[in-house]
Amino acid sequence: WLNQIEIWFSILVRKLLRRASFVSQDDLKNRILKFIDYFNQTMAKPFKWTYKSKVLAI
Repeated sequence: WLNQIEIWFSILVRKLLRRASFVSQDDLKNRILKFIDYFNQTMAKPFKWTYKSKVLAI
């Protein structure tokens, strides 16, 4: 699941944080929360996971 988190944070950086400026921590927090809402409504889709190696034993 760490790969999924890394992917999501890279999207956050590319779409919101890069070249942005914030006047306060509250401004940053509010814009991140708005981005999360926007992302969930417009861009979110399941990440595709594949594993092609040894059969995993349980």
